[in-house]
Amino acid sequence: MAATAASGLQMATARPCISSSHRVVKAGAAILGASSKGASWAKLASGSHISSIQPFQRTFMSSSVKLNKAVTKAMSESSDSKPVSGLPIDLRGKRAFIAGVADDNGYGWAIAKSLAASGAEILVGTWVPALNIFETSLRRGKFDESRVLPDGSLMDITKVYPLDAVFDNPEDVPEDVKANKRYAGSSKWTVQEVAESVKQDFGSIDILVHSLANGPEVSKPLLETSRKGYLAAISASSYSYVSLLKHFLPIMNPGGSSISLTYIASERIIPGYGGGMSSAKAALESDTRVLAFEAGRKNRIRVNTISAGPLRSRAAKAIGFIDTMIEYSLANAPLQKELSADEVGNAAAFLASPLASAVTGTVMYVDNGLNTMGVGVDSPIFKDLDIPKDNHQG
Repeated sequence: MAATAASGLQMATARPCISSSHRVVKAGAAILGASSKGASWAKLASGSHISSIQPFQRTFMSSSVKLNKAVTKAMSESSDSKPVSGLPIDLRGKRAFIAGVADDNGYGWAIAKSLAASGAEILVGTWVPALNIFETSLRRGKFDESRVLPDGSLMDITKVYPLDAVFDNPEDVPEDVKANKRYAGSSKWTVQEVAESVKQDFGSIDILVHSLANGPEVSKPLLETSRKGYLAAISASSYSYVSLLKHFLPIMNPGGSSISLTYIASERIIPGYGGGMSSAKAALESDTRVLAFEAGRKNRIRVNTISAGPLRSRAAKAIGFIDTMIEYSLANAPLQKELSADEVGNAAAFLASPLASAVTGTVMYVDNGLNTMGVGVDSPIFKDLDIPKDNHQG
């Protein structure tokens, strides 16, 4: 099965990354129509040395690019001339590899943008069958508007690598996949080969992000899920993270950070999120704790996962009930607002930064607090209770 970028309900048709082997590709972060986007980016901008980021001051800026209202305006002064207030998220000089970016919509893209805004150099891995579409969209400027960083520059992706995280090495690839025309023209896309390519091209990385998942039978209840479908979900959504960290750990600089994305279905019942995907997310969270110990002791690498709320992404829409989940969250979460991908991206930037130097083995909830609720307060049974509502929506 394939592993595409995970988003929304953390499900995605799983297969990682795409990339041109020798091209420098520019990419960007998700455009999120939510009104909270500007505020989130403003907060990140004020706490980051983004105004002096050199790798992103490149030729992709053009006078035709107009900033969306949701994007923070360019900063007028550099951090060299004006002291940064507060605690900065400063990732200048750091290099990040993000597995699972195939478009400008979703959590992987938003994480890439937040890391870039904090100064990190961005490398991505894209699922092989999606490579041509992704690169064509980048080349034609389809993502230009969503690549705008808080300081007005465009996010730069230094290199895109083809990646299918379902396969650890060339020996694991079956003949039918090798002969598949969607893989024609791409090479060195197994996890081991990608790690070796990154080592050859750049020597080392500091940040590893796993933003991919796949549940081929996600629409089936667990009782109707086949063994093949269940194991495919575990392989693409959970073991792929173990494999990525296993192969990238030798080239990660001590003190680095590894981050994955999980979902509340790992510990709560979410009808409709089937096919073994809830089991895969539970495994991912358990693995996070074990990997935090092993990678921490072996190479001082911190390992955390973000439990993100529902996002109206392309992958999540494929599940079929993402709008219902978003409406449920709006009605029942402590914070009555729609979650935006950049809020998850900013949380990832924090976890990747020195500000989180003692944080490892944790599940960080970025879901407007929905995980804390024991009941759905929009139920008719609570109609006579005086339940407070957010009067500041919109």
